[in-house]
Amino acid sequence: MPIENWSDDVLLVELSDDPQFTDDMTALLETVEKRSDLDVVLNFQEVNFLNSSNIAKLLKLRKLQVSSNHRKLKLCAINTHVWGVFLVTGLDKIFDVYDDVASGMLSLQLKN
Repeated sequence: MPIENWSDDVLLVELSDDPQFTDDMTALLETVEKRSDLDVVLNFQEVNFLNSSNIAKLLKLRKLQVSSNHRKLKLCAINTHVWGVFLVTGLDKIFDVYDDVASGMLSLQLKN
């Protein structure tokens, strides 16, 4: 399953390209709406393309997770093509991005 309880308060989400990306994000949004006590780490390793709908879901997740729930959201292992989308759209400035899942997980242990 792509959404995994890493610990009692951390979800690790292994994202895939569409159409699975949309389904995964929809399930994740439902989960964090029900459980506001979770930090989320998104692994983008298998994602090769982002469309505007995907970006909208990421922004909705960020708003819910960071602004409403006051929890952490970490993005990891973004490939060069998808990173280009982040740079062009300015998403690189609003998301916490890490080279790999281990770095993202470690960052949850560090204080802001």
